[in-house]
Amino acid sequence: MSEGLRKPYPPIEPYRTGRLDVGDGHELAYELCGNPEGRTVVFLHGGPGSGYSTHHRRLFDPARYRICLFDQRGCGRSTPLGLLEANTTWHLIADLERLRQEIGAETWLLFGGSWGATLALAYAETHPERVLAMVLRGVFSGRRSELRWFYEEGADRLFPDEWERFAGAIPHAERGDLIAAYHRRLTDPDRAVRAAAAWSWAAWEAATVMMRSVAPSALATASAPSHVADGTIAFARIENHYFIHDLWLEEGQLIRDAGRLAGIPGVIVQGRYDVVTPAITSWQLHKAWPGSEYRMVEGAGHAFAEPGILHALLEATDRFAD
Repeated sequence: MSEGLRKPYPPIEPYRTGRLDVGDGHELAYELCGNPEGRTVVFLHGGPGSGYSTHHRRLFDPARYRICLFDQRGCGRSTPLGLLEANTTWHLIADLERLRQEIGAETWLLFGGSWGATLALAYAETHPERVLAMVLRGVFSGRRSELRWFYEEGADRLFPDEWERFAGAIPHAERGDLIAAYHRRLTDPDRAVRAAAAWSWAAWEAATVMMRSVAPSALATASAPSHVADGTIAFARIENHYFIHDLWLEEGQLIRDAGRLAGIPGVIVQGRYDVVTPAITSWQLHKAWPGSEYRMVEGAGHAFAEPGILHALLEATDRFAD
């Protein structure tokens, strides 16, 4: 089934790592890999709050790209871990500008999936003159309809078993607004309360992210949160924090303002059976973004590692390398 599909580039190590003080008590961890003289691409991780991994380095030709990866505020190797104060979409856009200047890039290519695509769009619509091109996957634009689909009514009809576990962690009286109910628990002063909520929040996402999982994730199959890492708590807290505030975006803003992207080439890669970010959003973005190209991947869900999606992403990054 995967015959002829592209594989990631070989593992590489960074040639430079650093920490960037962006103010408000936040310090970002970043790294540069690949060719110091190559075209600069910045990888925008998902979540918000998930952080980047070594696998993400391998989405780009290291001979042709200078690859910048960083952890956004409060997650991954950035500090303080899980801090919600001064942590908004607009803080992250300002952070990207500081990072661009820090690494000496006049312009760069943006690569982002899911929330990473959201941040890429928000940045590009704010600073279009800094963007050479974009490769986006599984687009999320932050509209209420998208949040309702995943956290109220929609995805639950496809994953009723997993939904029962996710919603079942909340008393019936609070299930009218699960994002708010989880917010109360993820900001509780008791770590045990935060940990239990973070486990349920992350397990729901882990169970739905792949169309065909080779093996179920530990989060999705565990019967109880016996031990929840600080990073998992930070992820759930930050993601929920952004969602309860509607990502600090006006309703429909990113699709509405997609005309600002005119002149910026881009490829949108979408899994046909993406349950986390259904195809309607990326399709509407494509229609509103002059010059964008759309790649619908059959037999694929949300995750970048699904074979068809990975192939399309590698083809896109190769295309923009020169």
